[in-house]
Amino acid sequence: MKRTIRKVAVIGSGVMGSRIACHFAGIGVEVLLLDIVPPALSDSEQAKGFSLNDKQVRNRIVNDAMAATLKSKPSAVYTKDVVKHITTGNIDDDLPKIAGCDWIIEVVVERLDIKQKIFDQVEKYRKPGTLVTTNTSGIPIHLMSEGRSEDFQQNFCGTHFFNPPRYLRLLEIIPDPKTNPEVLDFLMDYGDRFLGKTTVLCKDTPAFIANRVGVFGFMAVFKAMQQLGLNVDEVDTLTGPVLGRPKSATFRTGDVVGLDTLVHVARALPENVPNDEAKDIFKLPPFLEKMVENKWLGDKTGQGFYKKVKIKSKNLNTPDTSEILTLNLDTMEYGPKVKTKFATIEAAKPVDDLAQRLKVLYNGTDKAGEFYKLFHHLLFAYVSHRIPEIADELYKIDDALKAGFGWEIGAFESWDALGVQQVREQMKAGGFEVAAWVDEMLGKGFTTFYKTENGQRKYYDIRTGSYQPIPGTGTFILLEHLDEKVVWKNSACKLYDIGDDVVALRWNTKMNSIGGEVLEAVQKSVVIAEEKYKGLVIANGGANFSAGANVGLIFMFAAEQEFDELDMAIRQFQATTMRLRYSSIPVIVAPHGLTLGGGCEMCLHADAVQAAAESYIGLVEVGVGLIPGGGGTKEMALRAGDRNIKEDIEVNYLQQIFINVGTAKVSTSAHEAFENFVLRPGFDHISVNPDRRIADAKRNVLGMWERGYTQPVARNDIKVQGRGGLGGLLSGIHGMWRGNYISDYDKFIVEKLAHVMCGGDLSQASLVSEQYLLDLEREAFLSLCGQKKTLERLQSILTTGKPLRN
Repeated sequence: MKRTIRKVAVIGSGVMGSRIACHFAGIGVEVLLLDIVPPALSDSEQAKGFSLNDKQVRNRIVNDAMAATLKSKPSAVYTKDVVKHITTGNIDDDLPKIAGCDWIIEVVVERLDIKQKIFDQVEKYRKPGTLVTTNTSGIPIHLMSEGRSEDFQQNFCGTHFFNPPRYLRLLEIIPDPKTNPEVLDFLMDYGDRFLGKTTVLCKDTPAFIANRVGVFGFMAVFKAMQQLGLNVDEVDTLTGPVLGRPKSATFRTGDVVGLDTLVHVARALPENVPNDEAKDIFKLPPFLEKMVENKWLGDKTGQGFYKKVKIKSKNLNTPDTSEILTLNLDTMEYGPKVKTKFATIEAAKPVDDLAQRLKVLYNGTDKAGEFYKLFHHLLFAYVSHRIPEIADELYKIDDALKAGFGWEIGAFESWDALGVQQVREQMKAGGFEVAAWVDEMLGKGFTTFYKTENGQRKYYDIRTGSYQPIPGTGTFILLEHLDEKVVWKNSACKLYDIGDDVVALRWNTKMNSIGGEVLEAVQKSVVIAEEKYKGLVIANGGANFSAGANVGLIFMFAAEQEFDELDMAIRQFQATTMRLRYSSIPVIVAPHGLTLGGGCEMCLHADAVQAAAESYIGLVEVGVGLIPGGGGTKEMALRAGDRNIKEDIEVNYLQQIFINVGTAKVSTSAHEAFENFVLRPGFDHISVNPDRRIADAKRNVLGMWERGYTQPVARNDIKVQGRGGLGGLLSGIHGMWRGNYISDYDKFIVEKLAHVMCGGDLSQASLVSEQYLLDLEREAFLSLCGQKKTLERLQSILTTGKPLRN
């Protein structure tokens, strides 16, 4: 049966339901979002004379939920206009409309009786063959399908999204005993390709995979915290980015996900899995019991482990501020955040490679080191015993933890990084028992859970006692696993042969910043590709594509007034981006995550961009006291001039681009990057699943080659507005300055930017060359490097990570 998902019904508009609806709408699917009719009028509805029969009353719950979701931060949508794909309604009046839907997703409260009642009604209206799935975090799937029709059961399963579904990539697929295998295959593929998910096929065991292990991870942290006498702020320092976890770490993550979800799973597991060897660890600590009693459930109730409070300004001329308070788990009172410092953390921070950093953390000798040992020993013992109970393949546990909880490295991957044999011996000495299969694996001489052979990643399979390829990874191109395919490298970069006569460049620097070695590698990669290959892809691993140019290098040259060196560096950067633009082979850049400054400039000069949906792209140089100097200012002026519209509107278009660059605006998604003129319709594309972006880029490179790619001709016909356009921009700048929206120095910087984008001091609109604009850009950049306040901003970035507002 060929399935096409054109319209989805989401029943239940709570925190999860409304966000699931937004995620489908974000990929262009029509969504029908339904919820219950309110039982009574609100005070405002009574005051307006409404009745329970009025549509705005009957749809109040669903509409309020959508409004709250659209205001939520981080944003639940790629762009605000996705709401046009969502139609709201209520179950009493609008449930018959599900007959026109291809997929019906139930997302109501976690109670079996209520879910069964919903399915009773769904059966009345759904078309035969329509997919029906439940978003449950732990209710057994088979209990929900009992008594349903054969067609319903064959097309029914669990689809467990994680909150927030836009950002957490896990989608657990849990089959019912009677689910048609074709349905599972379809959902595994659709979730991957269209929803951008890491799809994991689970067993119908309590809490499935991610919550079973992830909630254990929370409880293990609580145990270690209490045993070692740590507080909330200390634990979130220990379990955040330094450990390869999200910035939300442990307690902030708990607030985002909702403590009710955490507590629901923790309470249910000991009862549902009485043979779990670690069931005692799921007993709720007293502080968690008290928080549930107080309804301090996190973001959904306004407070949890953290609480945001407003601080009213004492001065009428200054706005109110806010402060994040931390819960003291001993007194159960909120107070200011406590500064934390551990020697182990300080030693680990300079280590960029996560696997190597884990070793520093694990081997620490202070309280932090004790925490890491205890936590990892608890975790490793637990996951070893979950094979084959919750998954037959160990990689599924790692995939679920990484995609569902934002871990950069899975449990078994962490064990590999620390050394399986060595850690096993320490665990044994500490009284931590692992499953027998681990010792059997080590006894065979296999010392890791994963290995890579011929570019293919394999996992240790306990059923066969051998390494097996991880299914599905053949559709992805993961450069970090292709070391035997390197055709050229320097100390920071590697160029890989990714097959079919296409090469891919990747670099590995701090935050993937761009310095001389990266620029050298880009130019060398173009030369090699032109000589031997059909095209070039530029992509990186890690959390981000690139945070931009090497600020430290710029600061050093500027502080020492080495302006000749700085001029050469800027010329090299401009020459590199122009080499991308004017090569004889197609070049596609495939960004993800932060793609700032110089990283954005590389995208602007590629033949095309294949961006991950979660790409945050922008020219941010103004924020550090500079203007884009690697061709970015030139390119945005070029794009403004290329608009085929009337001249007066063209000036307005220039103003929009100027505002984006002048305010250092960063697109909050690849979709928004089109609205911000960084990505171009018809040229650039989006991969919703970031793991597919390199393969997608490679496919597009080959398509451009096969269509007869021709090297572009250098531009000498760029229309700039001269003094006419400059006057309008300067007027706007003056207004922003007079309104105290920008500082004196901001005004100085953006006036330089306006000068370049309008083509300099030209008496009228004129046609100029790219080199003309590049020279103006470089001159302005160098002049700003000589300013004391620019040096102060650069130094602030280097020391605090934040720009100084001077």
